[in-house]
Amino acid sequence: MSFVLQVAIRIKPENVDAFMAKVLENAASARQEPGCEQFDVVVDPKDRTSVMLYEVYADEKAFQVHQQQAAFKKYVAEAVPLLASRERHFWKRMD
Repeated sequence: MSFVLQVAIRIKPENVDAFMAKVLENAASARQEPGCEQFDVVVDPKDRTSVMLYEVYADEKAFQVHQQQAAFKKYVAEAVPLLASRERHFWKRMD
C-alpha cells in the first residue's frame, strides 16, 4: 500500500505567483526522489488561491525521507508563510 498525502492550500491572494513558483520547484524536486511515486499540484480553475497537492510515496518511510530533503525544508521556510491556510490529510492507497 502506498502512502498518500493530500494538502488543501489557500494562498494569500497577493502571494499566488510567488507561491506557485516555490511549490512547483518543490514538486519537481520531490518527483526525483526514489520513494516518490507521484506529486501533483492542482489549482481550482475558478479560484487561483485554492490549490491541492496530491503526493504518493512508496511507504511512510519514503515520505519521512522526503521531509528531510533540502528542497522540502526550503519550501516550508519560504512558501508556507505565503499561505492563508494549509491542511494536510494522510491516506493509504489500496492497490
